[in-house]
Amino acid sequence: MALNRRVVVGVDSSTQSCKVVSVDADTGELLQLRSAPHPDGTSIDPQRWWEAFEAAGGAEAASGADNVLALGVSAQQHGMVALDAAGTPVHDALLWNDVRSAPQAAALTEQYGASMWAEEVGVVPVASFTITKLAWLRDSRPELAAQVEQVLLPHDWLTWNILGRPDEPTTDRSDASGTGYFSVHSNDYRLDLLEAALGRAARVPRVLGPSARAGRTLGGVIVSAGAGDNAAAALGLGADEGDVVVSIGTSGTVFASTAARITDASGSVAGFADAAGGQLPLIATINGARTLVATARMLDVDIERFGALALAAPIDADGLLMLPYLDGERTPNLPGATGSLIGMRRANMLPENLAQASVLGLVCSLADALDSLRSQGVPVRQVILIGGGSQSPAVQKIVADVFGVPVMLPAPGEYVALGAARQAAWALDGGFPHWKREIATELEPSATRDWAVDVRARYAEQRGTIYGV
Repeated sequence: MALNRRVVVGVDSSTQSCKVVSVDADTGELLQLRSAPHPDGTSIDPQRWWEAFEAAGGAEAASGADNVLALGVSAQQHGMVALDAAGTPVHDALLWNDVRSAPQAAALTEQYGASMWAEEVGVVPVASFTITKLAWLRDSRPELAAQVEQVLLPHDWLTWNILGRPDEPTTDRSDASGTGYFSVHSNDYRLDLLEAALGRAARVPRVLGPSARAGRTLGGVIVSAGAGDNAAAALGLGADEGDVVVSIGTSGTVFASTAARITDASGSVAGFADAAGGQLPLIATINGARTLVATARMLDVDIERFGALALAAPIDADGLLMLPYLDGERTPNLPGATGSLIGMRRANMLPENLAQASVLGLVCSLADALDSLRSQGVPVRQVILIGGGSQSPAVQKIVADVFGVPVMLPAPGEYVALGAARQAAWALDGGFPHWKREIATELEPSATRDWAVDVRARYAEQRGTIYGV
């Protein structure tokens, strides 16, 4: 890296890996990307996150090497890092996609009422949220729950360790808003709810403002407040009002930065905070790109051949329809659901139709999420499509038709890590960095959307018939 550059670093500690990007603080130019994998599964020893952070060059960046002046951390939301008095996890961190706390989510919703959660907290409990995982710990491992002294999230835990474990850990609004015990509307913790879920009081990290500094490393590097992964992606993309981000990764997420207050008692739209002082209404599905991977495995083909099969099929899969709830589902809230393949006839039971049905099921579930945002008054001017699944030509062929709005495809990039780097530059200089927005390609719709309207109608009918939602 050139000696005259000012460098900021962004970290994305996701479900699958840790990515570390080095960025020119003045222009936003990507200078370097390194990554290291995380173990698979829905629970993990947080130490594995630290090992991946080191392997991806994060510790080196935190030391101030290569002109690094500031660093920001983003990570998967909701993960429960419950620590004892010595700062040691009492249990593996339960990740967002661990659904074992579904009964506790239902119990918390019934105890307080969905309207209370939506109006006073901003979210209605589902198995993804931290508060439900604490209730699971209370119910299933009470001897461990009794040892909990403080609760952190993945990004909080990493920031805390990067800063040498100071007495007071920190977080930000975007990540705190995904716990279930932080009120987006009042900008304060609801420690009464945390204590009721865990069965005892516990310390929580201090919430920092969007441009605040969490501290400095031993190497003098400024560490920013950090953010939840989706809020960081919005920063990295430079999303404006009316831009809805649809990310197809391990999960599917649909979100937008807005000033609108969200109070959805149905629980479909989570009223999270963004990383810039506003709101980030979000819908998440557990079944993202792994739906396509699982179907490819069933067909005994690699993902490239799977995509070719889908492109060779009739665009409506000749009537074959998949409800892709393969790992249960978060939205709609169906933690115990399984996937369904519907409309099978001897004539349409072909590999290419099954591949296309898988793609359609994934995209229809995300289109449902767009409709949920609209129902909350969130403007949907265009979709920005990101994530590994967005690079599938089979997905790209149909999304504009199924979504019914312009769909922009930016160049592939680590937008969560770039958002964390942008926040680091904000903390470094005190002013929001207006980096050049990435050039995006608009995906072309087909000549007619009649086929997409029909597929969505059949998808909604079968979803209601089989699952009652």
